[in-house]
Order: sequence, then structure tokens, then C-alpha cells
Amino acid sequence: MLVGLSLSACASDDPAGSEVALTAPAIGATSAATTLALQAFVGVPFAYDAPATSATFSSLRRRSVTYRVTFAPSANGLTATGGRISGTPLVTGTFTATITATTGALLGASEVVTIVVSPSPVLTLASANAPQAASEGRAFTYDATKGGTAFSGTSLTYTVSFSPAANGLSAVNGHISGVPAAAGTTTASIVARDAVGRTATDTFSIVVFSADLSAPTLPATPYAYSDATAPVPAHFSDTNAPGGAASRQDNTPATNRTTDAGAALGRVLFYDRRVSANDRVSCASCHQQQFAFGDTARFSRGFNGGSTVRHSMGLQNARFYQRGRFFWDERAATLEAQVLLPIQDGTEMGMSLGRLVTKLSVTPFYAPLFQSAFGTTEVTSERISRALAQFVRSLTSGTSKFDRAFAGTTPNFNAVFSAEELRGQQLFNGQAGCARCHATNAHVSDDVHNTGLDAVSTDLGAGLGRFKSPSLRNVGVRARFMHDGRMTSLEQVVEFYNSGVQANANLDARLRTPAGQPQRLNLRADDKTALVAYLRTLTDPAFLTAAKFADPFAR
Repeated sequence: MLVGLSLSACASDDPAGSEVALTAPAIGATSAATTLALQAFVGVPFAYDAPATSATFSSLRRRSVTYRVTFAPSANGLTATGGRISGTPLVTGTFTATITATTGALLGASEVVTIVVSPSPVLTLASANAPQAASEGRAFTYDATKGGTAFSGTSLTYTVSFSPAANGLSAVNGHISGVPAAAGTTTASIVARDAVGRTATDTFSIVVFSADLSAPTLPATPYAYSDATAPVPAHFSDTNAPGGAASRQDNTPATNRTTDAGAALGRVLFYDRRVSANDRVSCASCHQQQFAFGDTARFSRGFNGGSTVRHSMGLQNARFYQRGRFFWDERAATLEAQVLLPIQDGTEMGMSLGRLVTKLSVTPFYAPLFQSAFGTTEVTSERISRALAQFVRSLTSGTSKFDRAFAGTTPNFNAVFSAEELRGQQLFNGQAGCARCHATNAHVSDDVHNTGLDAVSTDLGAGLGRFKSPSLRNVGVRARFMHDGRMTSLEQVVEFYNSGVQANANLDARLRTPAGQPQRLNLRADDKTALVAYLRTLTDPAFLTAAKFADPFAR
């Protein structure tokens, strides 16, 4: 406010004496009236209340004061009543309003208000809201207006809506508060509205985490996972093994070599329940280390209680499968593609990749893990895929009783196997024909096969009832077998291949007799026992308990 000479004028005929004061020159004074500059906008309601606001006018005992307002060069959509100016400016420009106040004693004061009318400010989103983190059962507050800086414009009001549900939250003029009722992701949309009815919207996520989640406990230096720090067992390169060298079956792409930091991140992702929609299941819920990264249930339980349609496949030595395809039906072309599909499955984890990226981005401990693995803290679905694939490829089982035979320059099974185990190995590689499909020293499948589980295939798998098989490593600790988990013991599996193969039209040729009939091995009871004994030599206790493959969230 630009103020000229200020005087207090009192009516000489006022019997009360000094009853009325107008802070301005008295009538006849030579000094200028006070001047005030105000900002207004075209199309936006404007108001100025001189009696209530101005320091120019005052009445000590509130004696009657009369106001007169004149506008120059025009009123520009404004009117005045009792010294109060209001209206909606019509055009841009500079206009003045002269407000003159008088009392019954003819004392007076004037104030010249300069009103600068500018184009109406455009209502836009100026600063978008970032995703916010909350916890179920805990009070949450957030100012979605960001202190009035989220949107440009003047005289704004705000409304907030939530989708798919408010989840215990509410909002008053852009301020969100409440106690989230359940884990999940809520989308908040804040709409700003200006005085002329224009709107602008910002949408952001409020990620509500389960109250029982924790941060992982990790070593200061990552565990060894890469080929440089944890080399593949030398005998995996043995070309004399049935089926040749496992190392030649490696499906690791040149664009995603396993690193210690990358697999360390993958391990956290693998065990983190945050990758599911309601924080209830992780990859490890269906792939448990002590059960050869498989499941004891025939069909695994998903995030919302539903069941998978196939048994969870064991993951060890998944790296050594040259075809590089994954799932029982090989529908995933690469491991990098496979690891993301259960996350998005409506039964298994129920997450979209976009929501997953948001969840991990607002989880503090992930920033340094992504920084170490990929050079920046940015979370992307492609990086999630690469890290998970690195961890799964690091699951090399190669320290079982079978592997101890390779301690010297040449394998010596006589030194480590019992007579029964040796007999089982002979059957596996010979009469029983197991090694024709479960090849190399990593005991991996060579292809998809129809093994005659049923005479008519109700699940076509990869087509024609054919399925991939996981590595036989640690097969002795699994609770279920086959793609549908129908068998519950190794003895059942051996007996099936001995006498139960069905005459399926698409039965693999290696399971047929020269006459085209299903094979019958006609093994003696002791042969079947020996074969099971050999399979149990593939159990790798060190692998099943290794800290670097274990749950980092364990309490």
C-alpha cells in the first residue's frame, strides 16, 4: 500500500469529542489520498472490502460513515456497495476505484485503489504427486495439494476420489487422512477446480503395505553368485557324462550375465511378499529351498487363496537347459520372461508390472540394491526380470554325494557309493533308460516329452501332452512329482516307468518297444530299490541350506 500524509480528523461540533476518526487528510488538506494496488484476473470473481480492510478508514466509536466509489476509466464489470467492491472483471487493463468516506461532520478521507486486471491464469498441473507409502492399520495423512503448489491457478478448491475403494481413507479439500484397512494399492485422483469452473487432475498411487513386513538382512558384501566368484562345478563341463557337458546347455544370455549384486537383488525379490497384490505370497511361497525350490502341496496356493493348475516345478540347475524355455509347457521363451508371469497371474500373485514398479519404488531398501546391481536406483520391470533370472540361474546344485565322486581327476563312484547305489546308477544309465531324458552331470531334461501319464492327454502341455521336466537334483526331498503332482514318492515314479506307462497316441518314442507298445522294464524289486537309492545320491544338503539362497527376511 502506498500511503500519503495521514492525519486524524475530529469533528469540532462532536459533543463526544474525538468520537470519529478517519485516518487521512481532512477536507481541504493538500496532501494526496492514499493509494493501494490490487491484482485481479479476467473472469475470476474479485472482491475488496474497504471498510473492513483499509487502514485509511477508521471510526473510533463506529459513527455513521458514508462511502462513495467511482471507477475510471470504467467499472469493467465491478460494482460497489457501501465501500465494498465486487464483481468479475471483463477485460485486461489497469483501472482505478476512488473510495471516499465521509462522516456527518463532513470530515472525509479517500483511498485510490488501482486494480490491475491480468489474463486469467491457466489451470494446470504444476507439480505431480509421487506415489505414497502407507501401512495397514496405521494412521496416514498426506496433503495432495502439496501446500497449494500441485496446480497453477487461483481460488482453487479440491476434491479427491479413490479407486477401486477408499480403503479406510477420506479427503477434505485435498488433504487425505485415515487408517488403511488392508494391504493393496489405492489410486487417488485429486481434481482442482478454479473460480470459473475449469479443472485439472492428478492421479497417483497410495501403496498400503501389510503391517507385518520387514526389511531384509543382507551381508555388507554380497554373497558369491557370479561365475567369477562361484564357478560352475568343473565336472559340469565333462563331455563324457551321459548327454555330454552340462555347461554346453547353458541358457544364460549375453545380455544378462549373473553378477553378485544382480543375484543379491534377485534373492530379495524372490523372497519378498511385496511382489504380490496383498503382500501374502512371494516366489518362495511356491518354491521352497528345503524342498528343492518346489512345493509340498500338489497345487500351490495363490495370493487370494486360489490354487494353481499345475504343480510348482523345482528350480535348481534351471540354467542348464539349452532350449531356454520355461514352465512345464514351455510357454515362456526365456527365464527373463518366465519370472514375471507368476507375478501377473490372477491366481498366483495378482500384480500388474506397473503396480509392482510403484511398490518397489516406494520401498526404501530397494534403492541401494538397484543402484548396486544396475548403476542407478531406477526400478523397472526389465530390471526386476533380469535380477530374478540371475538369482534363479545361480541355483546350481553340485555338491551332493554324486558330486563328491569327482574330487579327483577322474570320477570314482566306487569310493563314495554303496553297492546298491552303484547298481542304481547302472540302471539309470542303462536298462531303465533314465539318462536318455535326464542327461548331463546336472541331470537336466533334454526336451519336452509325452511320458504316457494318461492314455488320453487332458492337459496338452507344450502340445500333444508333452511336458518339460526339472533337473533331478534333490529329487529325493520333493513331496510331489509330475506336472500335476499326482505322485507322492520316488517309488511311485519308478514303478510308473517300470510298469505304468500308458499307450498314449503321442507317447515319446524312447518309451515305446520296437513294436510300438509302451515300455515295460520288468525291474525286480531290488532293482527298483537300487534306482531310488541312486536318485537319493543327488540330494545336496549344502545347497538346500545355503545362506546365499535362503530367505533374507527370516526373523
